[in-house]
Amino acid sequence: MAEIAISARERVEAGIAIGLARLPLAAQRALGGRPIEIDGLRLHPTSQLLVKLDGLSEAAGYEALTPDQARRQTRVRAALLTGPKLALARVEEHSIPGPGGAIGARLYAAAPAGSATAGDPAGGGLLVYYHGGGHVIGDLETHDSACRFLAAHAGVGVLSVDYRLAPEHPYPAAAEDAVAALAWAAENAERLGFDPKRIAVGGDSAGGNLAAVATLAAKAGDAPEPAFQLLIYPVCDYVEKRPSYATFASGYLLTAAEMDWFRDHYLPDGDAAHEWRASPLRAPDLAGLAPAYVLTAGFDPLRDEGEAYARALAAAGVPTALRRHDGLLHSFANQTALHRGARDAMAEALKDKRHWAGAPVAEYVISYASGAIETIPVRYSMDVRDPEDGWCDAPIVYNSLGVTPLTCNADGLHLYAMQWRNPRPGDPIASITLRQTSREARVVLAGVVVR
Repeated sequence: MAEIAISARERVEAGIAIGLARLPLAAQRALGGRPIEIDGLRLHPTSQLLVKLDGLSEAAGYEALTPDQARRQTRVRAALLTGPKLALARVEEHSIPGPGGAIGARLYAAAPAGSATAGDPAGGGLLVYYHGGGHVIGDLETHDSACRFLAAHAGVGVLSVDYRLAPEHPYPAAAEDAVAALAWAAENAERLGFDPKRIAVGGDSAGGNLAAVATLAAKAGDAPEPAFQLLIYPVCDYVEKRPSYATFASGYLLTAAEMDWFRDHYLPDGDAAHEWRASPLRAPDLAGLAPAYVLTAGFDPLRDEGEAYARALAAAGVPTALRRHDGLLHSFANQTALHRGARDAMAEALKDKRHWAGAPVAEYVISYASGAIETIPVRYSMDVRDPEDGWCDAPIVYNSLGVTPLTCNADGLHLYAMQWRNPRPGDPIASITLRQTSREARVVLAGVVVR
């Protein structure tokens, strides 16, 4: 790919963003101004600085650009803001036969070929990854940093897919390429040094859409079924705009106007939006799909549809975990070098390697009637940096998609980082360990797994 010319202004703006993001959180709070709170959620200090800088920038929104201009803008931002490349043992270019011609792909792996061990539950796992960009922008380079992070932290191979983009190749071209890439990965996994039974799919935004679509298509027999799906703030429904579209219509990086621009390029035939290959939330039957881990951002127009899809998967009996990161913005998967909150969010999703072995997305499953509300005793302990470290019992209320914010003690601390303790599948939950990472954290706990 030809090198992109970057202006002095673009370099200066990126340098300011990087410098501010490296400041201590206390300094970021002071510079960001009064904390932004919407829907009971508080924007992370780094996210608030990014929003403030975006408002000061002269860069036009995608809806005011041509596709080529928008692609250039995205490549420039990726080149300037994603930081040094993480070193990996394998970074290889591949070509996948596709329905519209060769599909470019790039394979990432932290370990040399043939080094996976049987004792590692992720050993030999391969994630077929579809980049975001509204089916119009994005490529192997814009998501190189994200894929390197995934390979390094999940301990699996990552096959990044350079699927066809609209408007040159409108729907269903991207969906067809996504399915072809999954089929190719399964067929060639062993040759590449991976286990064909441990193929997962994943993606962010439009790429999350394609991962969900490829999983549905595999169920229909178009490709081998994946063992797991990682859906990062996915586009799930091009038909209905849920409340988060209006709440975060502008001012939070991704805008509703940009989403309309993406949709119009990808789906020139508006009726196609009702098809599940465009809107997986419109699929008539989600039963039997691979376990899913769904991440959403609190300040994102796509938040509600991603959570609606997680709810639909869980209702269909699919082992599903939903994790909303309250203070983050859309595109946090690409902000790991810039934003410690984004880095923590992505690392949290990848820490349990059993996902890649086709295991459920949590070790223990809470079983109860759909829609029921239950109260269970839990314990929490503060971070070891807190001298008042101790235990206390408190009620936690959960439903089919998550748990309410938990407060315990007069200071009303919100606790973070769920871990299961001791029970076997089907047993009553004796306790859940909750660790507070800082006194400033306000994270709504989510992601209780249901069947």
